[in-house]
Amino acid sequence: MRYRLLGNTGLRVSEVFLGAMTFGERTGRVGLDEARRIVGLYEDAGGNVIDTADMYGAGESEEVVGEVVAGRRDRFVLATKYTCTRDRTDLNAGGNHRKNLTRALEESLRRLNTDYIDLYWAHVWDPFTPVEEMMRALDDAVRAGKVLYVGISDAPAWVVARANALAEWHGWTPFAGLQVPYNLLHRDIERELLPMAEALGLTVASWRPLAHGALAGRPRRDLDDRESAVVETLAKVAAELEVTPAQAAIAWVRARSRAVCPILGASRADQLRETLGAVEVTLPKEAVDRLTAAAALDPGFPHDFIAPHPGIHGDAVDRLDVR
Repeated sequence: MRYRLLGNTGLRVSEVFLGAMTFGERTGRVGLDEARRIVGLYEDAGGNVIDTADMYGAGESEEVVGEVVAGRRDRFVLATKYTCTRDRTDLNAGGNHRKNLTRALEESLRRLNTDYIDLYWAHVWDPFTPVEEMMRALDDAVRAGKVLYVGISDAPAWVVARANALAEWHGWTPFAGLQVPYNLLHRDIERELLPMAEALGLTVASWRPLAHGALAGRPRRDLDDRESAVVETLAKVAAELEVTPAQAAIAWVRARSRAVCPILGASRADQLRETLGAVEVTLPKEAVDRLTAAAALDPGFPHDFIAPHPGIHGDAVDRLDVR
């Protein structure tokens, strides 16, 4: 396992994160004993980031994570999220505003059995809360020592860029990371979010790298023609390289941008053992190109309109070397 810096900070994070969404018996997925095996396997491989959220298993995921890391909490970068409602009958029990952040943070600290959270994510953009309020409230949590770094999940690129511009102007803590879905079947972030993150120096924690198992070699009947073609190409590439489809799919995500750190989830330790093998897989350029072509993305407007061409830049544009 190798390590990277989280965004524009000095925090060292492993090149793949461990997702704890399945942790908790109330979800019917991963009990405490299996969670210990999963985290132990991840730790033995050198991983140090465990990602959860207050809504996973109605808080049970955080409780399990807190119990599993007890006694060695400082060895891990604990990441959790707030935003989603804790009470559907109370409008203030959800959202990115200061009141919900304050209550949600205290409850997460209690469940995780810790006095600080390394990386605190806004779980999703809340269009009803001013960006200024969210950033100032998060900065207050950092200044209080309850949070060390902040990030945002599932938000438009313009929101993230504006939030970090405000943080820079006011001396507040900026977002260090962005959490978004990214895989061979769903490349939407390449239009705006990934270029924005790369330009601003943000770490991209990518969830669903296996597209709900569709890229792990598991038979699926709900795939359209394009998706089926991608899965078929992935299987051929994986066989040629003598790796599993899951490992090839995760390796493709990692090859697309050094900003990306895939989040690996698992219901069993043996599943994680397979996907962790992706960190040892380096896809040849030809394989990356084949997979990328099979999963072709229409960039849409304005990207297809402003792509370099002689009509805009003149006939000598092909002689311009860009960084």
